[in-house]
Amino acid sequence: MAGSRTFTLLCGLLAATLVRATLSPPAVLSLGPEVIRERLTQELKDHDVINILRQLPLLSSIRQQPAGGIPILGNLVNSVLNYIIWLRVTSANILQLQVHPSADGQELVVQVPLDMVAGLNTPLIKSIVEIHMETEAQAIIRVETRRTGRPKLVLEDCSNNHGSLRISMLRKLSILVSPFANKIRNLLVPTLPKLVKSQLCPIMKASFEDMYADLLHLVRVPVSLSSDHLEFDLLSPIIRSNAIQLNLAAKLLDSQGNVTNWFNKSAVSLTIPTLDGAPFSLTVRQDVVNAVIVALLPPEEFMVLLDYVLPELARRLKSNIKMISEKAANQLQRTQIVKILTQKTPELLLDYGSAKVAQQIVLEVFATSEVRRPFFTLGIEANSEAQFYTKDDQLMLNLNEISSHRIHLMNSGIGLFNPGLLKDITSEILTSVLIPNENGKLRSGIPMSMIKALGFEAASWSLTKDALVITPASS
Repeated sequence: MAGSRTFTLLCGLLAATLVRATLSPPAVLSLGPEVIRERLTQELKDHDVINILRQLPLLSSIRQQPAGGIPILGNLVNSVLNYIIWLRVTSANILQLQVHPSADGQELVVQVPLDMVAGLNTPLIKSIVEIHMETEAQAIIRVETRRTGRPKLVLEDCSNNHGSLRISMLRKLSILVSPFANKIRNLLVPTLPKLVKSQLCPIMKASFEDMYADLLHLVRVPVSLSSDHLEFDLLSPIIRSNAIQLNLAAKLLDSQGNVTNWFNKSAVSLTIPTLDGAPFSLTVRQDVVNAVIVALLPPEEFMVLLDYVLPELARRLKSNIKMISEKAANQLQRTQIVKILTQKTPELLLDYGSAKVAQQIVLEVFATSEVRRPFFTLGIEANSEAQFYTKDDQLMLNLNEISSHRIHLMNSGIGLFNPGLLKDITSEILTSVLIPNENGKLRSGIPMSMIKALGFEAASWSLTKDALVITPASS
């Protein structure tokens, strides 16, 4: 009985620990205000917002305005409107959008400044009266949590910012005409905000929905990795300060489209750096980057005729073997073979600004190409410096040298010996043979189509202790 209570207590403690654990996403795409502003501006243009502003029904809206139930005031308004032949927007512009965090930092405020000129034609004046109208639409981007399905970003609470409304005459009018123009101006003061809310706000909402859909499509574009590919998908959106943060799941698929590795939220650490002025950043967790390297560098086995390819290394290898067994060294012929087998999967080791790739390698030496049994089999645990760099919108990786920090004698046909005697020569063989072979497979790079899709030409990179961070290259 006591045993069952202990088991229940341990399960409860484990469950509490898991609840408290911070689960990190496999990748995070952070979009700063610059990207949000530019993409939303483009969507507004694509929705023909300028033409919609030019079609604002100013005159009919003014005529529909109630006169406050005061007959005299209503008669006065009608008498003014009787003198208007037409009143319409003749030019319209959207000035630079502003995106900034709300007071609590949980939402984003989007401000769309509008600059319009309306033309007024009346028989009282020979020329057209031009009215300058400045106002601002304002909306909130927030995360909507649904009862069913995943949370999503929405644009809501769209309205006119009343404090931004300014209506003035472009040209000075005569003393007789000014009172009439001022009456028209006063009629536009309550009308314009209502028109912005009814005519522009639906367009803003539709533009944001299309922008959000485009971002999700961009995120899901497969990343080619030789015959495999990597795919991201949305886990959840978050608004953090002045940025939109898209937490992403990831999966690795083979050439047949079968999922070979799935990444979701886990207790694996992930440090998400601040944008620090960058328009956007893609932060990819270490285990995902490691899976990419594994896909590019699968386990392989190959042999090399060392004396033909690297005669100096063949001579030095013979000298090293002679220290172990002179008889074995004398058996080495020009057709001697070094066989290299990479085992398991490479492991990426990250630190701030630097990276290493750890590999487990089996190395065998055969006296000639005819013999079947090797002199010896060595198990080698080696590290290579991993150098990331970018080429336009491609992320590239190059391995520099290789050092054997552990070497084991797995079996030997020439007697027992200390494998450390061969540490230096095996490191040189691996540097001269294995590293060029692996770099050849890495040469195709990793396409970062997201860079150009977001409007930037080249990528930049940095490393944290647990992630690779991709940002646009500074111009």
